[in-house]
Amino acid sequence: MTDRSDHGDGDPDATDTDADGPQFRIETTAIHAGQQPEPETGALMTPIYANSTYEQDGPGDHRGYEYSRTGNPTRTDLEANLAALEDGEFGRAFSSGMGAINTVLNLLSAGDHVVTGDDVYGGTHRIFTQVYEEYDLEFDFVDTTDHDAVRDAMREETELLWVETPTNPLMRVNDIAALADIAHEHGALCAVDNTFATPYLQRPLEHGADIVSHSLTKYLGGHSDVVGGALVTDDADLDERIGFYQNSVGATPSPFDCFLVLRGTKTLPVRMDRHCDNARDLAAWLDDHDAVSRVYYPGLDSHPQHDLASDQMDDFGGMLSFEFDGTLEQASTVVEETAVFTLAESLGGVESLIEQPAAMTHAAIPKAEREAAGLTDGLIRVSVGVEHIDDMTADLQAAFDAALE
Repeated sequence: MTDRSDHGDGDPDATDTDADGPQFRIETTAIHAGQQPEPETGALMTPIYANSTYEQDGPGDHRGYEYSRTGNPTRTDLEANLAALEDGEFGRAFSSGMGAINTVLNLLSAGDHVVTGDDVYGGTHRIFTQVYEEYDLEFDFVDTTDHDAVRDAMREETELLWVETPTNPLMRVNDIAALADIAHEHGALCAVDNTFATPYLQRPLEHGADIVSHSLTKYLGGHSDVVGGALVTDDADLDERIGFYQNSVGATPSPFDCFLVLRGTKTLPVRMDRHCDNARDLAAWLDDHDAVSRVYYPGLDSHPQHDLASDQMDDFGGMLSFEFDGTLEQASTVVEETAVFTLAESLGGVESLIEQPAAMTHAAIPKAEREAAGLTDGLIRVSVGVEHIDDMTADLQAAFDAALE
C-alpha cells in the first residue's frame, strides 16, 4: 500500500514549485486547489454565484463569463479543485454522475464499439444498453480482470474501454495500467470510474487512463446532500470536446451544488481515512463471523486482487459486500433490523448504509442469472461510514441475531 504522504511529490519533506505555483500533498490540495479568497471582500470560501447571466462590456466582450450553463465562477473553482485532486489538467463538473457518463458517450459516433465490465454500475449498464444501443453504438460486457477476454472483445470499431475499479457490488479491482495499454494498442480511449476509490486513494491518470469519471454524489460530496458528476483529463483536445458537450447538452450543476461539493472535498482526506479504518476493521470482523460465508473487500488477504489493490491504491476504501449465510428472507431481515446502518441505496456519506442487491438493485434479474454473476440471495452491500466501529459491529450482530432466531 502506497504511503499517501508521497502523493504530489517524490519527497514527503519537500514542497516543489513550478510555473503553476506550489505543489502540495493531497490533504492540502483538497482544501486550497482552485480557490483563492474572494478579492472584493476577502471571503475565504468560494461564494455561490447564483446568477444566470453576466454583464458584457460590449457585444461579445465579456469578462470570462457570459451564461452560467457555459461557465460559472463557483463551478470554475470546483472544476479546478477536482482536476488538482486527480493530478489532472482539466476538470468538468456535471449535474450528476450519469450526466458525466453520458458526456463520455457523446464523444462516440454511430457504429462505434465499447468494451466494459460485466459488473458495472446498474445505471451505467442501463444507459449503455437502453439508451445508446438505440443510437447504433455496440457494447460488449466482459470480465475486465481477465485481460485476454478484454483483448478478445476489442475490435477495429472499438473506441472506448470503460472501467470501474473497485466494482459494484463485488469489489473487483481492475489493473488500470494494463487495461489502458490494451485500449491504446487498439486506438481506443480508456475511461475509469473512480467513484469508489476517490482521488485520495487512486488516481487513474497516473496509470495511463485518458478520462476519470466521478459521481460527486458519493465520497467527494460526502454528506448525502448533493447530486453531481465530474470528468477529469490531461488532454486539452479531449477536454475541449468534453466542454462542448457539457455546454451543448446542458447537464451542468447549479452554483449551490458546486459549493456543497467544494465544502465536501475539503474534508475528503480526513473522512476517507476514517472510512478506510472502519471498513478494514468491519471486514475482518465479518470475515471471522460464523453467519458470514464470504466477504468482498480488497483489504483482505483473501481478496483475489489484494496484491493489485495494494500496489494501485493508497488504501482499500470504505465499501464492502458480504454473503450472509441464510435465505433471501433472512438477509432481508438483516438489512431491515439495523439501526446504525440505514437501509438505503447510494454510498459515500458519513453515515453507514446497507442494501441487499438481490431484493433491491438487482431484483429484476432472475435468480439463476444473479447467482451466475455472483450476486447471491444473501449478498449484502454496505457503505461503511465514520461512526464508531464498535457500534457498527454491535448493530450488525443484533441484526444477525434477529434474522437467525
